Amino acid sequence: MAKQLTTHEEQLVFLRKIEGQIRGIQKMIEEKRYCVDIITQIHSVIGALYKVENEVFKKHIEGCVVHALKGKSETEKQKKINEIIELISRFRKIA
Repeated sequence: MAKQLTTHEEQLVFLRKIEGQIRGIQKMIEEKRYCVDIITQIHSVIGALYKVENEVFKKHIEGCVVHALKGKSETEKQKKINEIIELISRFRKIA
């Protein structure tokens, strides 16, 4: 694992909100709430997680990847390019 050049502290606020949403969904299930309402809340959580993912990915590109590409090591540059290609490939399989 490479040294972390960026931090993602600001995402903790969003993750804590998502955590609360998950607890809310659990409570909805315990209370036997209407399926469509539960699905709507699940969709909201998924959207919020995608937002966090996008922000972390963006910072990775702007920080770690740019840092490597500005460096002198061709090996490190190629590693970062391969890493991004692999991430995008993985994301496509999920969608």
